[in-house]
Amino acid sequence: MKSFYGGMYIAKEILEENNIYHPIRLEYYKIEKEENNKRFYGIEVVKTDYKEEQPKVENKMVQEITTEETKIIKLLEKFKRGIVTPSFLEEMVEQFQKEEELCR
Repeated sequence: MKSFYGGMYIAKEILEENNIYHPIRLEYYKIEKEENNKRFYGIEVVKTDYKEEQPKVENKMVQEITTEETKIIKLLEKFKRGIVTPSFLEEMVEQFQKEEELCR
């Protein structure tokens, strides 16, 4: 099951600093999957690039990041604040998993 967590347009100032002069929207989704009576949570990030008449949509999904819903919510919020795009999603999830491993 996929549920919308939040969305945002990247600030014009940030885009212009990177020589981008068109709107970009990011959307974050919580992915929930049940397997063998256990719930797993993941994330999908969708980027819509409004550069031309036909918007370009890019998305990336990472499933089964954690079994704890509170952790996936915190991660979604962190990614939203940090403006994580689909191209960096896997790298950021790996970093999160390493940090979690260190905390055990």
